[in-house]
Amino acid sequence: MIKLKSVSVSVNGRLYEREIEPRLLLSDFLRHEIRLTGTHVGCEHGVCGACTVLLDNKAVRACLLFAIQVDGQELFTVESLAESQDDLHPLQNAFWETHGLQCGFCTPGILMTMIPFLEENKDPTEHEVREALSGNLCRCTGYQHIVDAVLLAAENQKKSN
Repeated sequence: MIKLKSVSVSVNGRLYEREIEPRLLLSDFLRHEIRLTGTHVGCEHGVCGACTVLLDNKAVRACLLFAIQVDGQELFTVESLAESQDDLHPLQNAFWETHGLQCGFCTPGILMTMIPFLEENKDPTEHEVREALSGNLCRCTGYQHIVDAVLLAAENQKKSN
C-alpha cells in the first residue's frame, strides 16, 4: 500500500490541499485532482510541450514533475490567462487574429511558453520566436501563424506601453 502525502499548492491564485500518492504527476494532479483540464497531456515525456505551466514564472513541463515537488509553491495554468471568453489575454487575442491555432491541442502549452518569453523579450525577431517555440510540437500547422501571433502580441504590447 502506498502512503499518501499532503500537498498544498497555489494554482492560479487559489490554494489547493490534497492527500496524494507521491508518484502522482503534476499534469495528472491538475487534470484529475483539481479539474483544470487546459493543461494537456501529449507525449508524457516532456518532448511535446502540451503540458507546459508556469512555476516561479518559468515555463515547465507538468508531465516531468511530481505534484509533491510543487508543495508550497505557486503555479499558473492556461486557465489563468483570460478572465472570460470576452476578455482574452493579449497573446490569446493575437492567436485569434492570426489564426494561430487549428485543433488547439498544443495551444495551451505554447501560450504558457510564450508568456515568460514575451516578458523577457519585448521586441523579438522571428528567429527568436521560432527558437523559443522549438520545444513545442504542433502537428496541425506549419508554425507560421503561431509565429505571426507571437510577433503580433509583442507589437501590440509595445503599442500599449
